[in-house]
Amino acid sequence: MQYVYSRVSTATQSLLRQRHILTEAGLLIRTEGVAEGFHPAAGVLLFEDPATTSKIPALDRPAFGKIATAAHPGDTLTVSELFRLCRDLIDIHAVRDWCHHRGVKLRVLSGPLSNFHDLAADDATTTALIINVITAVGQFQRDLQNELTAEGITAAEAEGRYRGRPAALAGTQLDEVRAAYRDQGTSIAALAREHGVSRVAVRTALADLLPNPRISPDTR
Repeated sequence: MQYVYSRVSTATQSLLRQRHILTEAGLLIRTEGVAEGFHPAAGVLLFEDPATTSKIPALDRPAFGKIATAAHPGDTLTVSELFRLCRDLIDIHAVRDWCHHRGVKLRVLSGPLSNFHDLAADDATTTALIINVITAVGQFQRDLQNELTAEGITAAEAEGRYRGRPAALAGTQLDEVRAAYRDQGTSIAALAREHGVSRVAVRTALADLLPNPRISPDTR
């Protein structure tokens, strides 16, 4: 049996790209004339984790839990791209260990690890080494991108072009929050719920009104 796993981080993202990759591999079948009409091919079960942050380890996600319940030795777990399943090197090893102990093959359809027939194969001298190297390179690229982003922000600030993220509370809404806290004693938690923002945003708006910054506003 083929188990296919897909994931996007937020509700605004689409699974369409992953579905196209899976369709090209013959794992999904597209129904013409139907919007996003993708269906698993014969012998394939599709599991999706929509709006699921990568911060949650793969083994703890709902869809993966269903795969874990259904999978048997000899089955294959397939993903379009490895980062859709694993968030970092620790997660890669955790998934590989799970697949190895369950006798399940791990297959990636695109990216630098797509040439492996089974990423969960117990071959410490090749597979594990390559995964470590590629993951290290990926981390280097992320670190470099973060550094370049930081440099870009610094340059933009120096030229007066960067203003940062806009405040969650502003204008009339900001005045209402401050008045409710100052005049009515409304709690920070209640203000956050009422205005649909985080407590951090409320505390930022009330920074100069808080009686003692060292006392956690969460207890108010």
